[in-house]
Amino acid sequence: MCKRALSVRQPYAEQIMRGEKVFEFRSGPTKIRERVYIYASLTPGDIEDWEEMNLRPGDLPTGVLIGTVELADCTGELGDYEWHLKAPERLPINLKPAKHPQPTWFFPF
Repeated sequence: MCKRALSVRQPYAEQIMRGEKVFEFRSGPTKIRERVYIYASLTPGDIEDWEEMNLRPGDLPTGVLIGTVELADCTGELGDYEWHLKAPERLPINLKPAKHPQPTWFFPF
């Protein structure tokens, strides 16, 4: 069972669930290597990325946990890290976290 959640903006959270996005780019490294929830942030990503998917902000769920992913590795250098994601699994229903999301990691329950 997952304990942590990773906050990701839409439409990138959806791309992770589809298996299209296998790296999450962050400014800092992580030592976490486990299955984590993907939380679809309330803040939307760039409009160009929405248009690339033929979507608009509001078309995808936000403010909820939408699935899980295995955080398998972290590579990169100072200020430019790739968090390696694999084996996404969509939740059967979106879950509202009981605890307030933080910018990157948080414990939803």
